[in-house]
Amino acid sequence: MKYLVDPFYRASNRGTVQGTGFGLSIVKRFVDLHKGQMLIESVVNKGTAVTITLPYLQQ
Repeated sequence: MKYLVDPFYRASNRGTVQGTGFGLSIVKRFVDLHKGQMLIESVVNKGTAVTITLPYLQQ
């Protein structure tokens, strides 16, 4: 969990799945730029939930 949003970091359980490890780091950057929040909850052998909250700006 500690490195989950770091670019290039790939967990050891990734198996043969290809990728660069950029996914969540890009999402985190987007959320930060929009002054939002990202909550990550994970339970071993159950799954992971990612909740993104962005502020509503009425124009």
